[in-house]
Amino acid sequence: MSAAGPPQGARPPPGERREATQGGHHTIAASAPTTAFLLAHPAHFLALGFGAGLMRVAPGTAGTLLAIPLALLLRRYTNDIGFIVTIVALFVAGAWAAQVSGRNMTDADHGAIVIDEVVAFLIVLFFVGDDWLRIAFAFLLFRFFDIVKPSPIRNLDASLKNGFGVMLDDVLAAAYTLLVLALWHRLFG
Repeated sequence: MSAAGPPQGARPPPGERREATQGGHHTIAASAPTTAFLLAHPAHFLALGFGAGLMRVAPGTAGTLLAIPLALLLRRYTNDIGFIVTIVALFVAGAWAAQVSGRNMTDADHGAIVIDEVVAFLIVLFFVGDDWLRIAFAFLLFRFFDIVKPSPIRNLDASLKNGFGVMLDDVLAAAYTLLVLALWHRLFG
């Protein structure tokens, strides 16, 4: 193969990125987006969690962790209504951003899209409060449910391949997390 790279239209080797402008949209058909992709469109910046999704290892965990300082800022600078309004606004904006970014990455639920983890864990943190032990336990539970995807999360993830579906499956993981936390509190708290 020449230094010019693979022929036009050929698939890149596994792990190699190919970025292009297609119909005026910056697209990427690869396993890991770049900083250029992140900055190419506001939807990418939001969907990739302001850069957290660029992590090569465990981008979903990075997105979940990003929710913690955001929740602390919301607790400090707003009330419960402001916290809820922020979650709803981020959910709606996140669905749009995930839709655009998924299309441009040719993968509706690409691992680099982490706004779903951010929003879903913000929901959990709204109820958990700012006790660090409870946050840590909630973090572990949420990551477990987000990775394992018990039913109906798995079914939803498989059937709803759009921005709304990307966001909704993590909200269900948040619901499972909150259910376990409530049961734990009821039985042992």
